[in-house]
Amino acid sequence: MYPKSIKQLIDDFKKLPGVGEKTAERLALHLITNFSREETLNFATHIKEIKDKLSYCTTCGLLTELNPCHICSNSLRDGKTLMVVSESRDVYLLEQTRSFRGRYHVLGGLIDFSRGITEKDLNIESIKVRLDTIGEVVIATNSTVEGEMTAQYLKAILQDRNIKVTRLAYGIPAGSDLKYADQETLSQAVINRRDF
Repeated sequence: MYPKSIKQLIDDFKKLPGVGEKTAERLALHLITNFSREETLNFATHIKEIKDKLSYCTTCGLLTELNPCHICSNSLRDGKTLMVVSESRDVYLLEQTRSFRGRYHVLGGLIDFSRGITEKDLNIESIKVRLDTIGEVVIATNSTVEGEMTAQYLKAILQDRNIKVTRLAYGIPAGSDLKYADQETLSQAVINRRDF
């Protein structure tokens, strides 16, 4: 039986996605035994700063330290092309490929009726305000059931506008997640996007 403070740390690590009991235990014990007091305090400070310094860009919904974010405020970006993604991490993954020079819109999730998430729970209303200057919307949601349902909903709200709607060309298996794709696959998906 671990002391209460170690048990609390293990329980905190278990809240992270993909971290079970054994991994949480290993992480907690590694932090306790291998980090110096200064490293531990720095680690705790970084976690605190995440909550203090980060917010969502009021233009695109990206998790950022700046408002508007560095992408929305970059005048060199293509303001006529808008890529819609589900999460901020998707923007960061796509930016690593250096294959997309437009702007983004982050939904903050996907429609998932089984979890009670509808279009009203997502950052969809604010996209409508941005459409006046847009020539192409690239829908870059995952090729999962939820991703496809969200893509179909977006397509429906865009169909009455004079906007080209495209979908990423996936070189990854259907039903998989963008976060598992390598940079080259993501880059090719952006370059070879298709009409939707």
